Amino acid sequence: MANVGLLYVGAVLLVNGLMLLGRVPARSAAVLNLFVGGLQCVTPTVLIIQAGGDGDAILAASGLYLFGFTYLYVGIVNLAGLEPEGIGWFSCFVAVAAVVYAGLSFWRTADPVFGVIWLCWALLWTLFFLVLGLGVEGLTRFTGWVTVLLSMPTCAVPAFLGMTGGYRSDGWLAVLAAVVGVVLVALAALFATRGRRDARVPVPA
Repeated sequence: MANVGLLYVGAVLLVNGLMLLGRVPARSAAVLNLFVGGLQCVTPTVLIIQAGGDGDAILAASGLYLFGFTYLYVGIVNLAGLEPEGIGWFSCFVAVAAVVYAGLSFWRTADPVFGVIWLCWALLWTLFFLVLGLGVEGLTRFTGWVTVLLSMPTCAVPAFLGMTGGYRSDGWLAVLAAVVGVVLVALAALFATRGRRDARVPVPA
């Protein structure tokens, strides 16, 4: 059930990244954020109820609320035309929590691949904090590209693998995931820099 929610997190991250890049209007993106945010609040609630007091199952489900609250927050703010600073500061909390969940994946649940994925999410929500919470507008394009490029490999791909029984996690796969993450972040920096440079090129009359 958690993998179903993760699949749609990939979709909303893609749309939100395109929103940061100016490709999708904020009010248009808000609707999907509300849908996915609602799903990511209902899913962990059901999982926790079904856990029957199993601490590990409750811990695994608890992280889903970080996404659910983020997307509900984004959807409401965009529809209502509110200021985004609150999302930014909540993203700071999410980023710190993501580092904790990464550590738990590495050392408690023996899932190093998801440890790397949690670290990717920690970076992403840190960027949301910088752009929305602190108003570092110069990072907006970079953040948009990071969001777009990480949306599929950190969400949709592991979700499909989990639903089809193909998900595997070991040290070597974690290293490979980390390398892919670094490459994608580097590509995001390249695309963002190129976009700013192209925007300064005068258009011939």
